[in-house]
Amino acid sequence: MSNDHSHAPNLYAKGLLCNAAAGAAAGCISATFVCPLDVIKTRLQVHGTPDVANGNVKGSLIVGSLGQIYQKEGLRGMYRGLAPTVLALLPNWAIYFTIYEQLKRMLSDDENHRLSVGANMAAASGAGAATTIVTNPFWVVKTRLQVRFFLSSD
Repeated sequence: MSNDHSHAPNLYAKGLLCNAAAGAAAGCISATFVCPLDVIKTRLQVHGTPDVANGNVKGSLIVGSLGQIYQKEGLRGMYRGLAPTVLALLPNWAIYFTIYEQLKRMLSDDENHRLSVGANMAAASGAGAATTIVTNPFWVVKTRLQVRFFLSSD
């Protein structure tokens, strides 16, 4: 076996690990930025929009809700549920990007892994399906934790 081929599995594994780490990091960063919106979304799903009907939220629903949460609960309230979200997103994006790169490799004919639009859609769909199947239990736990907190705080 030549030197070039003996290092190929190590480079391949390193590439998989890099894709998983990049996906996990991207998920954590995006979760941190959108967490306040996720808090609003979850509360609206659980409680509906009674504050809007009563006129307690001024301005747009999002801005008014953010202001209300910040006023009542501070910055901590805006980031409620971030820990379970990050715990769910770490495997979510790590799996997605890893599977996506694997499918791109399988579906491409050249070494640069360039794909047609259809093949790219197939790779993304396959990665999304695999991710959903594997990580759905994490999202169920996250939602139940958020709902239990919100319902117990009423």
